Amino acid sequence: MAHIVSIRLFYGENLRHVGEFMSKDTITMEDLLASEEESFKALSTGDTVEGSIVSINKNGIWLDLGRYGGGLVVGPEIKDRSTVASLKVGDNITASVIETEFEDGNALLSLRKASKERTWTSLVKLADSKEVITAKPLDANKGGLLMEVEGVRGFLPVSQLSTKNYPRVSDKDEIQMRLGSLIGKPIEVIVLDANEKENKLIFSEKEAKKNEMSEVINKFAIGDRVKGTVTGIVDFGIFINVNGVEGLVHISEIAWDKVEDPTKITKMGEELEALIIGIEKDRFSLSLKRLTEDPWAKTASQFKVGEIIEGEITRITPFGAFARIHDNIEALVHISELSEKHIKEPGEVVEVAKKYKFIILNIDQANHKIALSLKSVKTAKDEPKTEEKAEKKIAKKDAKSTKVEVEKTTKKKTAKEGK
Repeated sequence: MAHIVSIRLFYGENLRHVGEFMSKDTITMEDLLASEEESFKALSTGDTVEGSIVSINKNGIWLDLGRYGGGLVVGPEIKDRSTVASLKVGDNITASVIETEFEDGNALLSLRKASKERTWTSLVKLADSKEVITAKPLDANKGGLLMEVEGVRGFLPVSQLSTKNYPRVSDKDEIQMRLGSLIGKPIEVIVLDANEKENKLIFSEKEAKKNEMSEVINKFAIGDRVKGTVTGIVDFGIFINVNGVEGLVHISEIAWDKVEDPTKITKMGEELEALIIGIEKDRFSLSLKRLTEDPWAKTASQFKVGEIIEGEITRITPFGAFARIHDNIEALVHISELSEKHIKEPGEVVEVAKKYKFIILNIDQANHKIALSLKSVKTAKDEPKTEEKAEKKIAKKDAKSTKVEVEKTTKKKTAKEGK
């Protein structure tokens, strides 16, 4: 009993420690010293403590901190209804120490700071688990959205928005306007990075939708026809939302003819049908032109390698000249195919807007290319003349040989008759 009495006297109101000791079979001196050190540990600024609310009024909130004495919450925090509305006498709450000695020996406490510390701890866990949460944007700038989770502000970069919300426009003011339309709307995100020391909190909507997009993408295959809504028109192509997955129609896949301005082909919000020509991790590569017959290929099928055709020179480059051989087909005459002689530039042999005869050297259907030769036409024209001369030469030679043979035969015959 002596041990128990001394322990009660030593620790006063701290009966919890006594209970811990009483539950043990043997109380050691190390237990007593450890408990003594814990009991007399002083509060420090920044510590997080737990206490019971003993009073709430317009002047502040008083807490019983046990062995640490009393604590007081005053100032703007008690005027914030979101902070005190749910609190009542007897509640056990957590607070952060702002000052160890304030009024009447009470510690000055902050509920908000302690709450923020708990929130940061929770956010770090969310960043590790990649759990999806819902948050509302508070503001927007050209770089993204400002968001808040339980009093801690973070940032959702434009690059981390989903296909649905990504502003597919090049004008900066238009980007900010579209981002502004998302303010106050709940968005599902994950925490990409949470660092309290650097006060850095980054969110991602794109990553939150990753599994959902993968499920959609797995339902499609290359060659499938799909329908989607135009979400963006840029210099290099058209973006289409296909069941929540982003698809890009590159400018080269919009039409068989050359497209200078995609905005003249479609408009925002229009529904288009496209062909899937490629599938990446989180997007489709689409084509509009491949839904129709290739007019180039249809026309090119009329030509044959070795055929002589007429073409009009449309442009001259350092490496050759282009000739229009049909309404929708231009073919290349490489500089090496313009003349048998060495020339420094194509302009020495051909002129723009003039027509010439060419021989088709090659037809590349896949890449829409036809190679022509000008110099080979001259060779081809010369070949019949060369063959004719050769034939005449052979005929002349044969005639001469025949004459010689006849003369020999005649001489032999005359010789026999003389005998």
